[in-house]
Amino acid sequence: MKSARTLQQLSLTVKRSLHHHHHRPPPLHRSVGIIGAPFSKGQSKDGVECAPNKLRAAGLLDRLQQQGCAVKDYGNLTFENVALDEPVNGSKSVRTVGSANQRLSEAVKAVKRDGHTAMILGGDHSLAIGSIHGHTAAVGPVSVVWVDAHADINTPLTSNTGNVHGQPMSYLLYELQSKVRAPLTIYPKSHLQHRMPQMFFFSPQLPPLPNFSWMKPCVSSRDLVYIGLRDVDPAEHYIMKLLAVKAFCMTQVDQLGMARVMEETCDYLWDRAKKPIHLSYDIDAIDPSITPATGTPAVGGLTYREGVYITEYLYQTGLLSAVDMVEVNPLRGRTEDDVRSTVSTAVDLLLGCFGRRREGNHPPDYSLPEP
Repeated sequence: MKSARTLQQLSLTVKRSLHHHHHRPPPLHRSVGIIGAPFSKGQSKDGVECAPNKLRAAGLLDRLQQQGCAVKDYGNLTFENVALDEPVNGSKSVRTVGSANQRLSEAVKAVKRDGHTAMILGGDHSLAIGSIHGHTAAVGPVSVVWVDAHADINTPLTSNTGNVHGQPMSYLLYELQSKVRAPLTIYPKSHLQHRMPQMFFFSPQLPPLPNFSWMKPCVSSRDLVYIGLRDVDPAEHYIMKLLAVKAFCMTQVDQLGMARVMEETCDYLWDRAKKPIHLSYDIDAIDPSITPATGTPAVGGLTYREGVYITEYLYQTGLLSAVDMVEVNPLRGRTEDDVRSTVSTAVDLLLGCFGRRREGNHPPDYSLPEP
């Protein structure tokens, strides 16, 4: 009996060790550099450009400071609206999107070089091109955790809509702009409905696009993990399988639970080396019953608790280096409650990235009052 009890205790010790092996003490001094990116031209619905100011108005900065963060707000970027921005290879507003992301890349680079964890308040998800590019330019290779209902890995040749907010990962991945040995079979947008394959090369690069000459791929598919997928186009599914991209769709979230998903995410990303983490969080990853004010809602999403757990877990790794919060669209809520629920959830997710604990927090220098 004693031997059995000893084995049981050893098993519990091993389990606790496995559960905590990703966690190291987060930095005592948390410094946040906030960039507002009120940009909407990566998609067609007005309103997403209002989100940075809405998130600030909901008390984001004050609440970060209350939980012990040093906060520097770099303000909102201004973006050029390129005249006569005609579609290129079917993709819309490419010149405007390209120049906006170049501006954002430089801004993120500056925030990182100032020593802050970067917080990018979008704006639509096309902004991830600039935010991740600027992040890698400042710190070198990063691991990307992409939390989203959608994979956003269409190329300009496969996108059904031509909206660049559904394409950013294809611009960022080395593998989609590097030389390959053989042609690849994929279903371009014009043939998806007929399922007629066409042969073409991804290499040596995606179709050249105006105002993107500054952009070079900066992420390996091996350093990317998706969480929360549930609305993936056929071409995106093909590309992800082709590149063996690690993804936890909602089926896996349901099967494994979020704690296991996060453990496996970090195991996978850190199998070779621990890199700084870039979290790109699309608010539509959360179920629209909680965050309805967004442009492309998809039912069956993450619960509030699952969504917050992701941020808490990544904060505890001590490696979270930049976070995007995108696709909050105050004009898409049907009621004020819709908007309030979406904005407050986005704020809570961001606070989780910087040490907010649901068990409660107190400042490091807090002491009880003298009697």
